[in-house]
Amino acid sequence: MGDVQTITIDGKNYVLLSEEDYEDLIDGLHAAEIMARIAAGEETWPHELVVELLSTDSRIRTFRNYRKMTVSELADAAGISQPYLSEIEAGKKTGSVDVLKRIAKALRVDLDDLIVEVEPD
Repeated sequence: MGDVQTITIDGKNYVLLSEEDYEDLIDGLHAAEIMARIAAGEETWPHELVVELLSTDSRIRTFRNYRKMTVSELADAAGISQPYLSEIEAGKKTGSVDVLKRIAKALRVDLDDLIVEVEPD
């Protein structure tokens, strides 16, 4: 950390530091918050999974494989048929919001994690 100055304005003490030092301080606080969430049990994903999620044609399949589940196991956990899940994974069917919520719950991910945002043309 660089030079830190203290000043008093209207009887109140203030600390002056460079913008770079301030940004480092804020980054450190954010990092500490993240590490506390991880220490409390929040799941993190490996880099390889994140890269695959960005390029996959089926996030459900990617998460299913990551969780080491078969199509049948995930279908049973979500309360749907295996052929229906296969069609969703293949992009032949979209699945209702209710079905997608059950799949997300079975995969232990947020519903948002299964949705791929499409850029408008």
